[in-house]
Amino acid sequence: MNIGGDGRAARSSVDRSRLPTPGPARPFKCPVIEKAVLGNGLRVWTVRHPAIPVTSLMLLVTRGAAADPRGREGLAALTLDMLDEGSGDRSAIQMHEALAAIGAQLDSDIGSDALLLGTTVLSRFTERALQLLADMLVRPAMREADFVRVRQLRLHRLAQLRDMPAALADRMFTSLLYGSHPYGHTPLGSETALADTSCDDVRAFHAAAIRPSDTTLIAVGDCDLDVTVRLAERVLADWSGSSSPSPTFGDELPRPARLNIIPRPGAPQSELRIGHVAVPRRTPDYYALVAANMILGGQFVSRINLNLREDKGFTYGARTSFDFRREPGPFTLQVSVHTASTARAIQESMAEISDVRGQRPVAADELAMGVAALTRGYPRSFETAEQIARAVTQLVVHELPDDYFAEFVPAVERVTPADVMEAATRHLHPDRLTTLIVGDLDAIGASLSDLGLGEPVVFAASA
Repeated sequence: MNIGGDGRAARSSVDRSRLPTPGPARPFKCPVIEKAVLGNGLRVWTVRHPAIPVTSLMLLVTRGAAADPRGREGLAALTLDMLDEGSGDRSAIQMHEALAAIGAQLDSDIGSDALLLGTTVLSRFTERALQLLADMLVRPAMREADFVRVRQLRLHRLAQLRDMPAALADRMFTSLLYGSHPYGHTPLGSETALADTSCDDVRAFHAAAIRPSDTTLIAVGDCDLDVTVRLAERVLADWSGSSSPSPTFGDELPRPARLNIIPRPGAPQSELRIGHVAVPRRTPDYYALVAANMILGGQFVSRINLNLREDKGFTYGARTSFDFRREPGPFTLQVSVHTASTARAIQESMAEISDVRGQRPVAADELAMGVAALTRGYPRSFETAEQIARAVTQLVVHELPDDYFAEFVPAVERVTPADVMEAATRHLHPDRLTTLIVGDLDAIGASLSDLGLGEPVVFAASA
């Protein structure tokens, strides 16, 4: 607003009845990744990000929950939990006191395809932080007493999850889609498998699966490649071992019933999962599927959320996702709805999945909104050293090109409505959708016959 010389507000020429027209997206400058390989096969990747004097370190191992031996589901995650329970003569408390002394906190994570240890420190403490991470990853103590305590904590957690409908649905839906396939369980595993797991199992898994040739040290921040390589050689060069066998993915996937139920008598809501096994991350349709998901259920204004929440009032929110992995990951719709709305919500959800394939064509403005949601805030994912390091892990796990981040925005912006519908037609299959309900069977049973999904398979809550 302009102020005139007499103090009165000048009339503005801005039209406040319309939203401003967004300008073109600014080019995103991709972080430059420098690489080296130590003599033992350990890869070292660095990214200069010297805005502030901190360095984010991550040791990424491309072995995750899918590497769990059959009958020992949860072993990889249990092994990861044991890594910070001490090294050499140091106890778990002493390990974390050493981290605290340099202002660091441990970050550990595991998925289907990889596990990692990481921390972020002032750059002057980089060597000390890397030494602590190396001690955890390479030289963990693996004491029996610590193992018993850690395993018991995990068993308690699994028992608690039986009373959490969303967690129960996630675990059972994974099992339905994948069966005995390496992706057929969550990283937590099962109570039966963990109860049968010993400390010797953990030691053997650590020796077999965590090897330098399957590991990448990622350093992002006020650092450079030559210095990081010298540090890595000092603390990790004596680590030996060849690459471990990759998980076997040849298992034939099961054909689950189209309708499955875990009864929860008296439940006021039904927890729903609808989906099927879809595609791996390296699919050529990746960008079109990412855009398709935004339109279908990946944002608040997606078709499914507007239908089930805004129009029907069945839920507080519904969403869909493609979990892109090294091997075909699941496409999943997840939503919690009022018990009385269960059957209608399933019908509407399946109709939306079918319609995005072309029965209800994707409009240009609908796609533009989805693309904007994916691209307008994209640079915000690369503001801190830790964010960049996390992003780089995706390049390692999925063997993506170094320019992937620079190409993401233009690649998504090139997607057309026809691309979206073609990709959806190719990879979304209404006739293969599996539905899981965690809810009150007595209250909803009669209404489910109208879905045309066949007789439901009923599971116990402890399945």
